[in-house]
Amino acid sequence: MHVKRTPPTTAASRRPPARPASPAFLAAYREAMARWPVPVEPLDLDGEFGTTRVTACGPAGGPPLVLLGGGGTASAGWYARVAGLARTHRAYAVEVPGTPGLSVPGGRPLRRPADLMAWLDGVLNALGAERAALLGHSYGGWLALGYAVHAPDRVARLALLDPTQCFAGFRAAYLARAAPLFVRPGPDVARRFLAWEGRGGPGVAPELVRLMGVGGREFRGRPVTGPRPAAARLGSAAPPALVLLAGRSRAHDVRRVAAGAGRALPGARVVTLPGVGHHALPELRSAELERELTGLLTG
Repeated sequence: MHVKRTPPTTAASRRPPARPASPAFLAAYREAMARWPVPVEPLDLDGEFGTTRVTACGPAGGPPLVLLGGGGTASAGWYARVAGLARTHRAYAVEVPGTPGLSVPGGRPLRRPADLMAWLDGVLNALGAERAALLGHSYGGWLALGYAVHAPDRVARLALLDPTQCFAGFRAAYLARAAPLFVRPGPDVARRFLAWEGRGGPGVAPELVRLMGVGGREFRGRPVTGPRPAAARLGSAAPPALVLLAGRSRAHDVRRVAAGAGRALPGARVVTLPGVGHHALPELRSAELERELTGLLTG
């Protein structure tokens, strides 16, 4: 991959470059990214799967930390976490080509989990990261765990926020409620779905709700998925790991996920945070969440 850098920006001045996306999506993306509280360096990594947008922040010499988000909120979904993470790490929020964001597919298509692993190999290589910590939420947790199984020698530490399709399947009711996001996507549909999933707990920022709705309408393809990663195969090669679960998640049965994580990653610390839903977890203002992440990432 070839890295193209644009000048560092601040939360008040960042402007995404022109992309093959609608003005509505670019406006929603810009408004959501304005929530980031620290200066960022946008990077475009050109490789065999197209151009990957990476939002970097934190000390240039800090240990690398790759952020892999859930579906629909691109890099913006990490706004509540990056200030703490960037104190000790060089954080890279990565957007998968073909999903809502500023990455642009091209060349070889992403079709299978093996393609995702090759893509992430290329991302780490382009960033000059022989090893990196991975932090993934939801679908990003599935991707992070899958990469740890694929290349355990390249994963220094592994943090999973309410990961889906890793240790238990989706609830049928969640999939039924999520169906309109694909059939008739838009901000109103996203708002109703997220309100149902959150059950009156902490909400998702309105800018992220809009981004999810507009992005769902414009990026109609579904992300590449596959079977549950065979985490039990890692054995002693498993990196230090943390699994943080949303106590009010409707995406899956949290108790089953916790039990499955304990079996698949017996050395992992598994913690359930009460009162928060699946989609709001990355935005949760929680001293416990910060303490758990800091404890894992700084050892």
